[in-house]
Amino acid sequence: MSTTDRIEKSTLIRAPRARVWRALSDAKEFGEWFGAVLEGPFAPGAVVRGRIADPAYAHVQLEMIIERIEPEQRLAYRWHPYAVEPGVDYSAEPTTLVEITLADAPGGTLLTVVESGFDAIPHARRDEAFRMNAGGWAAQVENVRSHVESAR
Repeated sequence: MSTTDRIEKSTLIRAPRARVWRALSDAKEFGEWFGAVLEGPFAPGAVVRGRIADPAYAHVQLEMIIERIEPEQRLAYRWHPYAVEPGVDYSAEPTTLVEITLADAPGGTLLTVVESGFDAIPHARRDEAFRMNAGGWAAQVENVRSHVESAR
């Protein structure tokens, strides 16, 4: 796999795995730290839709196709990365796979996000989608950490 195909970000969350899992697996709570309003619930095969809460991106409609849920271990979904241009239909493009995993770690829970499949994104927007999502996931792992640690 090339280095342009995959983003990986991790953080240690000082909370039990069950608490971190709740922040990931509940669509409403996921939206709180992610900065989106989502219509859940998360369930294998479900299509979860929503919108970005930030007024600058209020036009962005999210669509997550839930692939896999392993309680307290893994949440995996597919989506169209950095699909933010108003009026553009991204539905014919390939999706990327986002896998969020949890593992016990000294002092809490290790959360790891891996997003893969960027090499299949159309060339014209691949680099920007990769760059924006790499920065986005760096911020989001900190958002979920802060959310969980402040709301224990």
